[in-house]
This record gives sequence, structure tokens and C-alpha cells, in this order.
Amino acid sequence: MNRRGFLGMALAAPAGKLLADGPEPRVLRFGLTPVFLDHREALLRRWRHFLEQRLLRPVRLIQRGSYAEIMELLRLGDLDVAWLCSYPYVIEEERLRLLVTPVYDGRPLYRSYLIVPDSDQDTHTITDLQGRFFAYSDPDSLSGYHLPRHAIFATGADPDGYFARTIMSWTHRNAIKAVAERLVDGAAVDGYVWDMLKQHEPAVVARTRIVSRSRYHGFPPIVARDAFPEEDARHCREVLDSMSDHDEGRGILAALGLDGFDPTSPELYDSVRRIADEMAI
Repeated sequence: MNRRGFLGMALAAPAGKLLADGPEPRVLRFGLTPVFLDHREALLRRWRHFLEQRLLRPVRLIQRGSYAEIMELLRLGDLDVAWLCSYPYVIEEERLRLLVTPVYDGRPLYRSYLIVPDSDQDTHTITDLQGRFFAYSDPDSLSGYHLPRHAIFATGADPDGYFARTIMSWTHRNAIKAVAERLVDGAAVDGYVWDMLKQHEPAVVARTRIVSRSRYHGFPPIVARDAFPEEDARHCREVLDSMSDHDEGRGILAALGLDGFDPTSPELYDSVRRIADEMAI
């Protein structure tokens, strides 16, 4: 019998009894950053319950304010898995194991949007924002930090001195709101987050304008620390991969704005590796 068949049989029995049989199950520590879920506590509780029922073990969702904090917890062994940005994944991949990649709009890919206030109709490229006030999201974010800096680097300019002022918003949602409220002249944000906020907070997004979109890159993956047991990693991968097979799983995915989670190859992130290599020169 395959694992999905076993899980289907297991879920027909009371979860409490299953968890009581045998040794006490270890808690799965799942790290998250406030990329989009920082204000969606009910959805997080729903997802945690779904994972507990199918992994047959307690799940603890651990949120931190930056990718650096999540990576430090992974290094220390204080997290088992985490939803991480593509950039820190490729920088730290020797310490990590790729589990699944979210599928968005039919593909395991996403891109960065360069945005300005809707009142700004004169900005056409990032070069028009030189010497102005710009918002980054996180120093380890591909879409919210490294892609705009790479675009500046490609013009031959120095990204460090390009803008008159910069701030770190720490979430894409905060960066979008800062642009909408004209607190900054522009920002680079995760296109997935902008698209989701357009559905959930349309009045905010309507006050921003997309200037340009980057090329596609591998969507921020869910990873495991390198010392996480292989059997546990395989189980997590299969449960996440099978979310679209269950009504509740499909409901959670719809709330996340995702089609599902697919096992992918590390080669999906080759374009991110090239950017990291070019910026390191």
C-alpha cells in the first residue's frame, strides 16, 4: 500500500487514538516569515490542524520577522522545516534539503514587481527612481532586495549609493502600503503578494502602479534542515504534495492563492544562483 492509501486509512480512525499509540510523536517545528501570512492567523491555525491530522504528529508554526532569523533557527536545529525565500535557499543549500515548491498560477515560479504610487505616471524604469526614496522588504529577499539591486548593478551603477534614502519594510505588504500611502517613491515586491493583496485589500493596491515585472524565478520553497531524518522529510513532502487531493487541503490552498505544492529539482533555482554569483563579483 502506498503512503497516500495508508494516510487515507489512518484518517478514518480517531486522531487522538493514533497519536496515543506507540512513542510520543515529536513536534514538527515549521518556520514562517511574515511574507503574506502575518495577518491571517485563522488560516495558519487551519493549515496547522490539517498538517497535524495528516502527519500524525503535533505541528508548531514558528514565525519570525526576517529570513535571517529563520535561517539561524535552521542552523541551530531549532526548526525542522521552513518556508524560505529563494535567495537564502541557494546561499545556504548545503545546509538544506528542498522539499516542495509552491505552484502559483500553474507554475512553480514567481517574479518581482517594481511599483510606485498610482499618482506617479512618469516613472518607467528603475533608473527613473535614482536619487529618490526606496523601500526594500528584507535583505535576504530575492524579489524585494536582490532583484532591484541586480537591475541597478546591470546598469553599471552602485546599488549602495543609488537611492537618496532606503528603508527596510520587513514585509512585502508593508512595502506596498508604504508606496500606496506615498511614504516612499517606490519599492520592489513579491508579485504573488501584490496579486494576493489585490484580492484581499484592493483599496490599498489600487493606489500603486506596476512599473515593470522581472523575469520568472523559482518560487520560494519549503525546505528542511539537512539533519532532518530522511523518512520525516519524505513524509512532509508527500503530505504537502497531496494537499490538492483533499477538500480541506484545496480550501487552504485556495486561501493561500496557490494551486498546490510540487516536488521540484534544485535546478529550478539556477537563475537565482546566477544572480547571487554576479552580485558577489
